[in-house]
Amino acid sequence: MNTLLTSKQRNGVLTSMAKLIAEEKAGILTANKIDVEKYNGDDLAMFDRLKVDDSKIEGMILSLHQLVADSDPLGKELYDFTHDNGMKIVNKTAPFGTVLIIYESRPDVTVEAAGIAFKSGNKILLKGGKESLTSNLKIVELWHKALVENNISTNWVEYLNYSRTETQQFLENPTQKVDLIVPRGGEKLIAFVKKNAQCPVIVSGRGNNFIYVDTEADLEVALRIIINGKDKISACNALDKILINNNLKNKEQFIETLIVKLLESNIEIFGDTVLATYKNVKAYGSEEIWYKEFLDYKIVIGSVDSTTQAIAKINKYSGGHSAVIITKNDETANQFMENVDSAAVYQNASTRFTDGGQFGLGGELAISTDKLHHRGPMGLHHLVTNKWYIKGNGQIR
Repeated sequence: MNTLLTSKQRNGVLTSMAKLIAEEKAGILTANKIDVEKYNGDDLAMFDRLKVDDSKIEGMILSLHQLVADSDPLGKELYDFTHDNGMKIVNKTAPFGTVLIIYESRPDVTVEAAGIAFKSGNKILLKGGKESLTSNLKIVELWHKALVENNISTNWVEYLNYSRTETQQFLENPTQKVDLIVPRGGEKLIAFVKKNAQCPVIVSGRGNNFIYVDTEADLEVALRIIINGKDKISACNALDKILINNNLKNKEQFIETLIVKLLESNIEIFGDTVLATYKNVKAYGSEEIWYKEFLDYKIVIGSVDSTTQAIAKINKYSGGHSAVIITKNDETANQFMENVDSAAVYQNASTRFTDGGQFGLGGELAISTDKLHHRGPMGLHHLVTNKWYIKGNGQIR
């Protein structure tokens, strides 16, 4: 096991890494160009995540600077108790140990997620997708340079260049101790990891987010928020489903305007039996579509008779990520927000804000849709476990 590094040592590596990314920007872009040109899949979301440009590199550098500026997540006192017998009992935050991050397509995760894991005192194992291998290996080379510059072992950041079969073998019989696995990607990846892993897994990335348009909605606000929800289809915080209350005033006009706006954004529209009667809305074949996270230019519109019905539908079908109510009635909004079982619930704002940076966390390791350990965007201060420190002077029980 690696000996715990001081806060100064960890920040030194992150500072070096930010400098190296800036210096090696051309090299990163060249490596990424090789990956982009090789990619021959038709997954629009994966392609969008794969591509690195100036803006993404600036984001990588910024995330590292933010991590350096943030306080140390380790050794924070969570609980303090003095026993009747004089023992001093303190509970403090502590690193997990070794964190394995399995992800598809996104080279920026090789910087941001690894940075969060490293600053929180963990050794990082990175398992990226084959589609981004050249980019990832270049970035890991820079991690190793940053570690060497600070006289720290390169073992702290390790890249697992494994095939799917080799990954499965590693998950079932790890060749080194792994304390936590974070899969970031589609449902197939998450299911694969959960099935094979021998240690705790934090599920990240399943979206299928809903917006409910209440009878007391501001319809201009509703339109703006819905269109914004589809402005980046590759994001797990993108919008996939819209529920409209049947008792909404000017419902017909609102739906027709909404259809026009969605078509302007090249969104394919599916509707339930009520909505499929509208022009340019397709009837869907199976109710299973309500479970689907699209990561594509597709959306489903459905109708409900009440807020209670909307809550029930969201809780049945959504991925537990983000849900929105559009309403001017705060009481209705509170009912919705307290009863919808999602990591992030909104009144009159876009699902696209469910993001570590937008929530003031700096970067994020993942957006957890699990409830154990942590839920929602996981920033630096969430990638810790805890440890009890007991000081006595000979007490026995």
